[in-house]
Amino acid sequence: MIAAALMMAVGAQAQEVNFTVNGVSKDNGSTVILINFQTRKMLTGKVENGKFSISGTAQKDAVLNVKSENLGWMTPFVNDGTPVTVNLNDSTLKGSAQNERLVRYDLDMHARYTLDTKKGLEKIFTDEVNTMIPAAFVDEYLEHFGMEKLQKILDTKPVWANHPNVKEALETYAEMMKKNAIIGKQFTDLEEPDADGQMHKLSEYVGKGKWVLVDFWASWCGPCRAEMPNVVKAYEKYHAKGFDIVGLSFDNKKEPWLKAITDLQMPWIHLSDLKGWRTVASGIYGVNSIPDNVLIDPQGKIVARGLRAEGLQSKLKEIFGE
Repeated sequence: MIAAALMMAVGAQAQEVNFTVNGVSKDNGSTVILINFQTRKMLTGKVENGKFSISGTAQKDAVLNVKSENLGWMTPFVNDGTPVTVNLNDSTLKGSAQNERLVRYDLDMHARYTLDTKKGLEKIFTDEVNTMIPAAFVDEYLEHFGMEKLQKILDTKPVWANHPNVKEALETYAEMMKKNAIIGKQFTDLEEPDADGQMHKLSEYVGKGKWVLVDFWASWCGPCRAEMPNVVKAYEKYHAKGFDIVGLSFDNKKEPWLKAITDLQMPWIHLSDLKGWRTVASGIYGVNSIPDNVLIDPQGKIVARGLRAEGLQSKLKEIFGE
């Protein structure tokens, strides 16, 4: 099924289109970053007198993301040739009708929590058949609904079916299926420093009689930050019953890592070698996208992976009850 979906997802246009991002921010002197995750390219601009501007070229309909260096949240937009204006103070955007709806969906599901995530995704994939908006959310759709349901949508040949994001998401999903082969196996130990530089092994916390969520995240990761209130809720509800968390950060700077721990009120164990994507955890557990996690039972066996949103709550309810 994944192979069939990948074949459908090839052949996207390679036309390059100019883009211009103007914006406002109260964070004078800070750097604004524009990220194209498909090409892994970044462009930067500086906030001066409350304003910034970034211009360049990218593939037509590429999903680009704008963020401040001091904030984890990213504002997405489709490179449809219409200039956009981004307000980094409230993460809103003005531009084409397509991009304005895209940002409203994103804020509703992740920042404002005004819509149930699954209901929000269903609305996007039902209402936006003739736009590129679903391409920005295909990873989450796969996560919440799985390959079979996505394939049914792809079979209807929506206009976004050949978007590079779709191909990448399908490849990532296939990789995740491979990674899930570790479920049922004993955890692999590793060693990383804490905030004070003291080295700790994962085995100090795992396999010691508690259920442990090993959480892969980073302060700069918008989806990680959006998911964190759900993780905090799980910790507060089940910690006294024998549930613990070890956060393994993919940060490469200490200050934003520690600030995020404080700001997001994450009272569990935190370790990081501050090597970004080259962190030891990435290689050992095959982490190529975050947020990600593994749930480990009291004896040290991995029982689940990639638990997010209601999936995390449901699994812990199954283990601990109400």
